[in-house]
Amino acid sequence: MSALATTGEGSLTGGRPAPGGTDRRRRRSTAGWLLFPSLTLVLAGLILPLALMARTSVAHFDAASPDLVGFTLENYARFFGEPFYLMILARTLLVALSCTAICLVLGVPAAFVISRVESRTLKTALILATIIPLLMGNAVRAAGWMVLLADKGLINSALLSAGLIAEPVRILYTGSAVVIGLIAVLLPFMVISLESVFENIGTAYEEAAQTMGAPPWTAFFRVTLPLAMPGVFSGCLLCFVLAMNAYATPVLIGGPSFQMMAPKVFEQAIKVYNWPFAATIALVLMAVTLVLSVASSLALQKRYGVL
Repeated sequence: MSALATTGEGSLTGGRPAPGGTDRRRRRSTAGWLLFPSLTLVLAGLILPLALMARTSVAHFDAASPDLVGFTLENYARFFGEPFYLMILARTLLVALSCTAICLVLGVPAAFVISRVESRTLKTALILATIIPLLMGNAVRAAGWMVLLADKGLINSALLSAGLIAEPVRILYTGSAVVIGLIAVLLPFMVISLESVFENIGTAYEEAAQTMGAPPWTAFFRVTLPLAMPGVFSGCLLCFVLAMNAYATPVLIGGPSFQMMAPKVFEQAIKVYNWPFAATIALVLMAVTLVLSVASSLALQKRYGVL
């Protein structure tokens, strides 16, 4: 009887590596080389700039010299010590959370309906209609909203013509306009994330719940929606992160009086040339986004299991 020993990653036959173990090692080596370019790009394009930004954030600001000089926490003390910057952070959080919640409310029924359409042609048309806004740049979309929301724009003109208002309502360059513009940008991400999850769930669970006496709404909220939590989390995370870091929409639709974090980073870096403070604002924005994303992920995992 030949000796056959199996140890961890592979088996040995007669003291020589089995053919299966050699193939696995070859496949792993090939996979490693395939990952190398992307990992190198991530390390070069993300880790190194982050490290440089962290170093810049603790440097002294010298308007006469672009060199990084000294180590100090004065930039962080300035950010957390001035109510103006804390107000901008709170406003950014409020806008991001509001946009995420509205996109979730609007995206769930749209994604569910698209996932249950039986005609492949109609489903493809609906998905294309959903993602068409993503084919345009942020500046083009913002220009369109400026035409709609201006004092003499289409919305005010329609309301005046209908006699619903006596004078134009100020919509453009307000927080409401920024939320509307961001929702138009973010809603396709939510719908696409949820549609694929609803489609994978199928109708078997809903039909089983209804055969046991559950009304359609109860079957949806008690069976289908909990099963779709991975898609809900992915869609909410995408919308929240993109809203937290939005730049073009707040600048073009919100105007100079509506301050958010990303435009403030640009202002400090390009207009004021205070790169240390711009790096501080950017790191605070990234840290808040990361902490809230991880906390929400852990909370949902505790409630619904693995996401």
